[in-house]
Amino acid sequence: MQRALEEASRAPAHGDVPIGAVVLGPDGAVLAVGHNERELSGDPTAHAEIVAIRRAAATVGEWRLEGCTLVVTLEPCTMCAGAIVAARIARLVFGAYDPKAGAVASLWDVVRDPRLNHRPEVAGGFMAEECAAPLLRFFEGQRD
Repeated sequence: MQRALEEASRAPAHGDVPIGAVVLGPDGAVLAVGHNERELSGDPTAHAEIVAIRRAAATVGEWRLEGCTLVVTLEPCTMCAGAIVAARIARLVFGAYDPKAGAVASLWDVVRDPRLNHRPEVAGGFMAEECAAPLLRFFEGQRD
């Protein structure tokens, strides 16, 4: 999670919300990292999770990320939850819960829906306060 927080700290430099993600391979090695790049790229799908998943798939050489773990500082939204399922990620670890858009526990539980063909293991709330702090600072700055 510390690596994901480091990645998140890069996002505000280009006006993006500080969310970071890391994809770990089955052996625990870092395959890819990502942070929000929506403002930077003008791409509405450039969430930290999507950026990291795309990079990990390129590193592995295929779209299936079986046995991999995604670590992200904020509970994924519905788009990112769908990408996690589609990529066949084995485990999801997230930091802060997102009561406004969370699709893993807060509002929905997309990734563990029994109707889907893949359901990753989920651990939420890991280092939640440390993960929430940069978000709170960022949005306080937006309101000032």
